[in-house]
Amino acid sequence: MRTHLPEGEALAIGLGANLASALGGPLETLVAVRPRLEQVLSCWAGRTSPLRWSPLFRTAPVGGPPGQPDYLNAVLVAQVARPPRVPDALQLLARLQQLELAFGRQRLEHWGPRTLDLDLLWWGELRCDQSGLELPHPRWHQRAFVLAPLLAIDRDGGAPLPVLRRCVGADNLLAQELDSSVQLVTPSPIGWP
Repeated sequence: MRTHLPEGEALAIGLGANLASALGGPLETLVAVRPRLEQVLSCWAGRTSPLRWSPLFRTAPVGGPPGQPDYLNAVLVAQVARPPRVPDALQLLARLQQLELAFGRQRLEHWGPRTLDLDLLWWGELRCDQSGLELPHPRWHQRAFVLAPLLAIDRDGGAPLPVLRRCVGADNLLAQELDSSVQLVTPSPIGWP
């Protein structure tokens, strides 16, 4: 029986990479960032539920300069004990950006290629529109590279993601699932669940 994930505490982070870092290609970067991201969340939130990681998806770039390589994308969903507050969300964003820098992220052009991208997608019902952070992320529900990983998490047999069903119509979900720009990376690489 699936249990309901309390929305007020659900937090989602999108991960993506399409350039090599000092550790290797995008796959090596995403595998290497996992334990560090888990540590950041643990230190920041104190207590979290078991983290729910999506599988990896290979996706075509959206926007930005032409000729970029494909991305590897995933999503992480956690249930955190602390209540959603804007100052705490800004603190988490700063920590995510520090991780991006540690993996060689350079912000040279809007939607340009990157070694690592970590986006705070939502945190419960928190609304924020400040410089550098808009919650929920304004386009998460329109992006196949976010929706496909979220659908995989939603269907994994754990707690459903009510925000996914509420924000995205079933017809749109089906269309996104069939989007040829998103391909599940199989078999799952070593170091990825």
